[in-house]
Amino acid sequence: MKSAVTISLVSEARGGPFVFHDDLPAACRTAKELGFDAVELFAPGPNAVAVSDLKAVLGDNGLSLAAVGTGAGWVKHKLTLTNADAGGRRKAMDFVKSMIDFGANFNAPAIIGSMQGRWGDGTDKATATGHLAESLAELGGHAAALIYEPLNRYETNFATRLEEGVELLKRVGRENVKLLADLFHMNIEEVNLADALKATGRHVGHVHLADSNRRPAGSGHTDFAPIAAALKEIGYAGYVSAEAFPYPDSKAAAKATIQAFRKHFA
Repeated sequence: MKSAVTISLVSEARGGPFVFHDDLPAACRTAKELGFDAVELFAPGPNAVAVSDLKAVLGDNGLSLAAVGTGAGWVKHKLTLTNADAGGRRKAMDFVKSMIDFGANFNAPAIIGSMQGRWGDGTDKATATGHLAESLAELGGHAAALIYEPLNRYETNFATRLEEGVELLKRVGRENVKLLADLFHMNIEEVNLADALKATGRHVGHVHLADSNRRPAGSGHTDFAPIAAALKEIGYAGYVSAEAFPYPDSKAAAKATIQAFRKHFA
């Protein structure tokens, strides 16, 4: 398994669960200093950072790009893949495709989280779920790899547990569309986090690391040992990426994260 840490460049998400905010070069320098393998980028759009500039700052710090988030499509532009309006869904698809293309320059998959939206806003559950599955199938056809994230019940009413995510992926029908196992969301929704990972192992393509209170690992009551053991049992060899509040500050949060990663996941 490889370590990563999140960087948000989206002003509307300032104060959200990202370890670093705004200053990409400084965040990458700190990630290098602490020994991370990669960063995960949450950008307002595909043109927020020039590909050449990002390649340079990653190269200077010996880092990879673990993944790119698409949540700005919702946070900034209010786009969702399940909008009742077909034109709105197409705008959402175009935004995600642009982020897929941006990430492809770094072999980094795009993550579909908040852009999945909710059913009930003018669309019944069956129809909205159909829109989501069709969208993920089309996006999966556009991408080398795509990551779908089950969220907790307060953020979505689609898949909230990994098993529900697998059922959705069966409808999508593309092997390159995988699940994001976010330990914060799982702490709310799963009966047992390790068992959930073992039950859905081959579908897990990315992991978000945070403690029970969404602060950095070690700041809450999550027991990471059985979670790490489950990931090793299923042969997971992807990124464990810190998506947590910068508590008490960004550098301290990153330091606590890398210590927890080395203790449990490395």
